[in-house]
Amino acid sequence: MDNLYAINVAKTEFREGFNLGDAERILAITDPDLVNFSSEQPSGFGKSGLDHLAIRLQSLFEQFAVELAVIVVEIRIQGDVAYDYGWHDLTLTPKNGGAPIHRRDRYVDIWRKNPQGNWKLWMYMDNQDVRDPFQPERLPSNQPTATGARESSCTTVH
Repeated sequence: MDNLYAINVAKTEFREGFNLGDAERILAITDPDLVNFSSEQPSGFGKSGLDHLAIRLQSLFEQFAVELAVIVVEIRIQGDVAYDYGWHDLTLTPKNGGAPIHRRDRYVDIWRKNPQGNWKLWMYMDNQDVRDPFQPERLPSNQPTATGARESSCTTVH
């Protein structure tokens, strides 16, 4: 299988894992030595990090119906290592009712090809996309949202 195609397939599995609420599907594309620098979460490394990630994903899927859109800007492959970056556009709809929560994160993935020839997510980092503070017309109103967070960190979907 072409390397670029294989990484796109893995990104699709990542997206579908979130959209179907399937933590195992997400974990299946990860490298056993995953380095996880998810925004607003403790750093995770290897087996213990994967165990904590599994718990966080399960909790997320118990509380919310998730809709994830992945916007890949670029995938670069250099031998047995590759990286991609872009945005994850996430909508969380509380299963017990309430307003959906919208979040857009920028991300960087680093992939490595394992000895079996499969691309696995080796390093993951994301953080919240923010508005440009040097464009006054685009400054957040700093009003609380349905979750109590300020508009600049989380907005309600209408």
